[in-house]
Amino acid sequence: MSAMFTWACLLLWIGSAAQDKTPDVAVICFNSEDCVLPCSFRPGQNETVEWFRQGALVYRFNRNGSKETFKAPQLADRVFVSAQQISNGNATLILRRSAPQDRGMYSCHVQTSAGQHTTKVILKVEAPIRGLFLEQSRLSGYEEIKCFVPDVFPAPRVTWATEPPTFEDLRPVTRKHAKENGLFSVDSRLTKLKGRPDLIYICKMTTSYSRSTWTASLREREIAGTEGRDLTILCAAPTYLKNPSLYWTFSRGDNSTLILSYNSQSDRQVSAPSWDGHLELDIYKAKFGDGSLRLMDPRRSEHSGSYACEFSEKFSRHVERSQVTISIRDSHGQRSVEQKPSYWWILGVVAAGLVLVLAGLLAFLKLKGRDKKPRGHADEETELNRVKGQSP
Repeated sequence: MSAMFTWACLLLWIGSAAQDKTPDVAVICFNSEDCVLPCSFRPGQNETVEWFRQGALVYRFNRNGSKETFKAPQLADRVFVSAQQISNGNATLILRRSAPQDRGMYSCHVQTSAGQHTTKVILKVEAPIRGLFLEQSRLSGYEEIKCFVPDVFPAPRVTWATEPPTFEDLRPVTRKHAKENGLFSVDSRLTKLKGRPDLIYICKMTTSYSRSTWTASLREREIAGTEGRDLTILCAAPTYLKNPSLYWTFSRGDNSTLILSYNSQSDRQVSAPSWDGHLELDIYKAKFGDGSLRLMDPRRSEHSGSYACEFSEKFSRHVERSQVTISIRDSHGQRSVEQKPSYWWILGVVAAGLVLVLAGLLAFLKLKGRDKKPRGHADEETELNRVKGQSP
């Protein structure tokens, strides 16, 4: 009988302990935002609440002592527990302006007249990717695609791909720079493949906390057109985009202007008034990812420049840039080519001067050769003439 009573007490104690101990809680907070670390317990009297971070005391409240104690210099003035809520069984810790340095294991220990309670909270602080930037640069004669993201934590994993896929080995160079505030700036560069001008280069960054993947892709072209003749500027969304919105911008120098937008959800197109009569978009094709733009009656002075087509949706962005040059037609209907100054006349003058110098040099050498005839021959000729004069 006593053995059964002992086992019953043991099972009751285990059940009570299981109720008072909460499984570990994982909390993800965003950098610079307030963070909530939960701790709930069975209400009682004479509460004592203690919060620890990595075993070091951060906060302590004693109902009998009627005072709060704050420790840990790195968390000073940034932690808060509502004393009024403690009597209701809520010892939740508010951590203000969270930063990557705050991450780690936190534990809440509560002792009341009703018993003891412990909660462990695993805090992760994330600075999510807000935007992925992709651009082309030319350095030391090489064309590179640069993929860049600032102020993130943790540092994301970077992968590259092309569309259509290529069997050539992609060898990007990725640098992850840690700042004093614990955030990272990530820069990944990929040398463009030679002989493949129409490839789409795709950069992907994946964070380990939220498992979200950001994707950015880029393709660049050069297009030549003729003034007054309609021109199609190609733009097609990659296969990884499903229902993107479409934006067309035009820039010359540092000035960039939105000239047309299309929303695939509302099926609505809006164009800039100043471009009315010059732009045409096939909305039916745009629904299926063909955002090619027809430039009608283009003018050299107004429509030569850089056109950018952007397909975008959540976490994804594809850009196609086209450098468009509009030429003027001559009187014969042919495209005129800007004449560059000729320097052949300079070569002609130099060649003529060399010919004259060589001719003068040859004449001088010839005359000099005549003056150097042997004197013996001249004496013999004089003597012969004298003999001839004396003969009968």
